[in-house]
Formats: sequence, C-alpha cells, structure tokens
Amino acid sequence: MNPEDRAWAALRRHASAQLRGGFADRVVRTARGPQTGAWLQLFRAAAAQVRPGFAERVLRAARAAADLPSLGSQLALSAATAAICLGAVLFVHDRNLKQADARNLAEWQTIVAVAQDMDSSGR
Repeated sequence: MNPEDRAWAALRRHASAQLRGGFADRVVRTARGPQTGAWLQLFRAAAAQVRPGFAERVLRAARAAADLPSLGSQLALSAATAAICLGAVLFVHDRNLKQADARNLAEWQTIVAVAQDMDSSGR
C-alpha cells in the first residue's frame, strides 16, 4: 500500500469516527421527504388553525381590491400617454430638421467654395 492510499484510508477512518450513529438513515429520510401520513397530519394541523369562511373572506377582499379604475383615471392615463407620444414625435422631428439643415449647410458651403475658387481663377 503506497503512502497516498494509507493517507486516504486514515482520512476516511477519521471522518467516519466524527459522524454520529444513524447518520446515513437520517440523510436518506431527509432526501426522500416526509411520507404521506406526515403530510396528512400537516394538512389537518393547518386546517385546524384556519377559521371557517377563510377562503370566502379572502376572495371577497381580493375582488374588492381589484375594482375597475374610474373613468377619470383612465382619461388621465390616456392624456398622459398622448402627451408623451406627442413629445417624442416633436423631439424626433426637431432632430431630423436640425440634421437636414446641417447637411444642407455643408453642401452649400462646398458649392460656395467651388464658386469662389472659379470666380478667383477666372479673373
């Protein structure tokens, strides 16, 4: 047996000595989860904690909280949406106009430079 095998065996013996009895059984039970009987006991205990009519009260409260928005709030939301859209359209239009003006100005400056060059060479 080489020294590595001896070291691994010693490590295994030391680790297994640290575990309490029944460790493997507890791990297997935890991995499988509670049995059906345990779930039924949990459901019965939980049902005993809930007062009668609980589900109806929850549904009534949810329906009351989910009322339809008023006409005024719908109109306000529509107006805000229209204002945002109009602002976006105006912004894009203004930016496009500025880009077109800059492009046209650059082209005219080129034309003026060529015309001045022709005029000065013709004299």
